[in-house]
Amino acid sequence: MSRLPITKTPKVYVGGAFIRSESGRTFPLKDAHGNFFANVPQCTRKDLRNAVEAAAKAGPGWAKRTPYNRGQILYRLGEMLEARKADMADALTLGGTTSAPFARREVAATVDRLIYYAGWADKYEQVLGSVNPVAAPYFNFTVTEPMGIVGVIAPEEAPLLGLVSLIAPVIVSGNTVVALASGAQPYPAIVLGEMLATSDLPGGVVNLLTGLHKELVPTFATHAHLRALSAVANTEERKTLALGATESVKRTKFWKAEEKTDWFAGKAQSLYAIRDFLEFKTTWHPVGA
Repeated sequence: MSRLPITKTPKVYVGGAFIRSESGRTFPLKDAHGNFFANVPQCTRKDLRNAVEAAAKAGPGWAKRTPYNRGQILYRLGEMLEARKADMADALTLGGTTSAPFARREVAATVDRLIYYAGWADKYEQVLGSVNPVAAPYFNFTVTEPMGIVGVIAPEEAPLLGLVSLIAPVIVSGNTVVALASGAQPYPAIVLGEMLATSDLPGGVVNLLTGLHKELVPTFATHAHLRALSAVANTEERKTLALGATESVKRTKFWKAEEKTDWFAGKAQSLYAIRDFLEFKTTWHPVGA
């Protein structure tokens, strides 16, 4: 008697748990041959709000972790991805738009990106902070602090490397993330969520949503508890995000979707990607006090 295959039920990773969309809606995911593979959650504005709540709960504890510890956790995530590189490469090739060699290259680059930012975890403060000379009997020094919750919108291409390239510099400094996966290739983000669930990263630090960008982008733009946005967006989406960010006073960093960013390039990783989502606090202290 032949055995019936056990099909996968993908879920999004929010608050350290795997959930279905609040509305119960899904959209079909097909393999390279056009055959049905699974139903992917089509998240709603309510799911986004729930993810922001989860990120808010995780934020204070994550920010209080030592930079060294945060670096260890990112390094461990890189180790886990390296160990499951075959699974992730299969996820990248599922839709047939990515070849196996290119998928393996993307996974390797993603591991390297995690290790890169893990290395900065206990060093960026020394570079970005400063002791400032003043013409008065005071110590004057500037230190960095995380902003809070950052909304991330991943690119359609490089659905793993692009997503991690946006998330890693945000969380390494103590921020938390609510991320919207690639609309065209959401499955790598689902597999990444499975790795996050078994990593040392506390639940709620990274929350991954899948769904239609046109439905969720307006809420990313206007949600008052999102302190910043890091997004790959087309012209219309950038306009929506910029207007919403102005009303709710968000910091923004945009990549133009039309220009197809080379996420493999050296300039796709930088200390300044960490700086973009930090606040700087300057303190004056009397000498001898």
